[in-house]
Amino acid sequence: MDFCSNCGQKTTEQIPLGDHQLRRVCTSCSSIHYVNPKVICGALALWENKVLLCRRAIEPRYGLWTLPAGYMELFETMEQGAARETREEAEAEVEIEQLYCMYNIPRIGQIYVLFKANLVDGKFGAGEESIESRLFEEDEIPWSELAFPSVEHTLRHYFADRKSNQFNLHLETLGTRLDHTG
Repeated sequence: MDFCSNCGQKTTEQIPLGDHQLRRVCTSCSSIHYVNPKVICGALALWENKVLLCRRAIEPRYGLWTLPAGYMELFETMEQGAARETREEAEAEVEIEQLYCMYNIPRIGQIYVLFKANLVDGKFGAGEESIESRLFEEDEIPWSELAFPSVEHTLRHYFADRKSNQFNLHLETLGTRLDHTG
């Protein structure tokens, strides 16, 4: 960021007083411009032991399968964001059951928060960001066509946890590989 979003003047890189990292600071109004991780929220939406997946109609990872998820908006809770993203991507309503998986992805500055949820009335469709949506049994999951490692990790946790009927919170750090993570 070469110019201040508050006043339009040039910024410079410096460590602000009381801070420990380089930040962009306005040379005129002294506004500090922080760059913080993005929060992605979504749902592991379930219906009769099947998992709802959406085939992406947008980049990155066009054409691959994902859980309905996206960037959290201002003034919404993570649960509201997960429900909104499910509505937008899969035209589905969900009842949030519990916080299920959290992934730190420091390499790309993201935090994924996924909720275990129940699909209301088993109804779904395909929103603007999805080519199609579909319910999958465990043996039907297109493992080689999943868009992001976070989706694969969440699905593997779910199918393992389902065997014991114990759905504890999973917290992991992803992104140590050089490929695209998310």
